[in-house]
Amino acid sequence: MTMATQPLALADCAGVEKQLFRDAMAQLGSAVNIITTDGEAGRAGFTASAVCSVTDSPPTLLVCLNRSASVYPVFQQNQVLCVNTLSDRHESLSNLFGGKTAMEQRFAAASWAPMASGSPALQGALTSFDCRVSQVASVGTHDIFFCEVIDILRSDDSHGLVYFDRRYHPLIRQKTPA
Repeated sequence: MTMATQPLALADCAGVEKQLFRDAMAQLGSAVNIITTDGEAGRAGFTASAVCSVTDSPPTLLVCLNRSASVYPVFQQNQVLCVNTLSDRHESLSNLFGGKTAMEQRFAAASWAPMASGSPALQGALTSFDCRVSQVASVGTHDIFFCEVIDILRSDDSHGLVYFDRRYHPLIRQKTPA
């Protein structure tokens, strides 16, 4: 005998506790990226895993940024950015861009080249997506930047870096059979 379950009305749902949500999200592995910008408001960068593809027509990514982050006004004013997907040798750089280190020190720790938008591309990144912000949506504490990709640089000679269970893990590139 099967029992039919009745769906709860959304109004009856209490919601999920913040720490439970964070703990669950720690189980969602994701690529590690350094998001950079340069323009009238200055140069800035931060580490992010909240990046994903939206569509390939036009090629668009989304990047989430907390409105209380120190870099937020720079990104909001410049309206261009570069998503630099990190390789397994960039773990220390990720930590540097994810902390409170001065912006000049962050950028001095690696080699960069400007993309068409003026945003810095990390030399040796797996991929650098040069973008212009086409839309912004606010949800809770964050803004979601919808970013139209205007150029791409790729490097196929490195392994990836993912963040899972609150730690970095190398993602080994499989050799293509001959």
